[in-house]
Amino acid sequence: MKVLWLSNVIFPEASLELKINAPVVGGWMHSAAIALLESNKEIKLAVVALYPGKVLKCINNYTIQYYLIPTKGDQRYDVILESYYQRINEEFTPDLVHIHGTEYPHSLAWIKACGIKKVAVSIQGLVSVYTKYYMGGISQKEINGSITFRDFIRNDSLLKQQNKMRQRGRYEYELLKNINYIIGRTSWDKSNTWAINSDASYYLCNETLRGTFYNFEWKFENCEKHTIFLSQAHYPIKGIHQVINALPIVLRHFPDTRIYVAGNNFISTSIFTRNGFANYLTGLIKNYGIGDKFIFMGLLNEEDMAKQYLKANVFVCPSSIENSPNSVGEAQLLGLPCIASYVGGNMDMIKDHETGFLYRFEETSLLAMRICEIFANQNLAEKLSKNSRIIALKRHDKKQNAESLNQIYRSILNENTSDL
Repeated sequence: MKVLWLSNVIFPEASLELKINAPVVGGWMHSAAIALLESNKEIKLAVVALYPGKVLKCINNYTIQYYLIPTKGDQRYDVILESYYQRINEEFTPDLVHIHGTEYPHSLAWIKACGIKKVAVSIQGLVSVYTKYYMGGISQKEINGSITFRDFIRNDSLLKQQNKMRQRGRYEYELLKNINYIIGRTSWDKSNTWAINSDASYYLCNETLRGTFYNFEWKFENCEKHTIFLSQAHYPIKGIHQVINALPIVLRHFPDTRIYVAGNNFISTSIFTRNGFANYLTGLIKNYGIGDKFIFMGLLNEEDMAKQYLKANVFVCPSSIENSPNSVGEAQLLGLPCIASYVGGNMDMIKDHETGFLYRFEETSLLAMRICEIFANQNLAEKLSKNSRIIALKRHDKKQNAESLNQIYRSILNENTSDL
């Protein structure tokens, strides 16, 4: 069986050939590919990704074959992709095509170029839905008051960013409206794709996560007490502003609390490079007098992320919308106690009071109380840790998920042909 994947990220082997660092995101997709090939030796896998080059590259000296398509790097629909896809389709002649993600217009370009027969799309996020929640509850007045010199010069305010996401959502909607096979993992993505295209066949397949997170286990006695870890923070959807609003309450009870944030410090930059969201956060932090409580960790690779999870006392996913965040899955695999906003697919990942805590995105007082409860109660922390790890090891089981994907592929092929 020849399977072609369309990926949003460049895999490590292809990165090595290009002499660039492998992306710190999307590692779970590479893990899933390895698990799939281990489970079915008859699969020949090729992966297509975009790269900042000038010519089409084919790398075939690995178990996985790679096609790298040159791109300008923006997020607009590029009709040139269609000719590249047609060329790859004719050369590789896949039995089945699996598009990973609907968020970018290059996914739509495949079906425009090569059709929808034997093509499945996996849902990662749904930008057509995310757009509504982009501002994370920040008011229009606050947004207008936070525009910076950098935003003006680069024409890149929060409103402009939301509009770009809205345009990507239109491409996503067109893709989902026309596709026949959808692979998802939560009640949220199932309901939203059903609302767009109720005729498509929907398949459930959980994700295989990055390998490091299966190998370690969080221990209360080893964590840095009264610390919170956030895996993302750079735009409003990720909800760091809600953690900022909750923190003064937490500090009344645990004044030594610290928050570690993965990613570069985009807040403490010069006024000429600071964006509007950072400007808004700066005002919040200054108003509460809590600037010394945030530690930005820089870009973290897989191993460093795992270390940071293991070091924390609690993980918080405060997003205004999510499908099934891999950050929650990774934290649960390790057994780090989790708190997440009750949005999107988080309700499928966490059972409140049993495998973590859920709270309404707007309810920062409840968020603060849940943080304090975990800080104060070792038995509670260890209960959440144990229960979440059990469910996560089952949900993210490599062999089971690979077999589920194999079954999905076989089902699609059987529906379309009798000789495969």
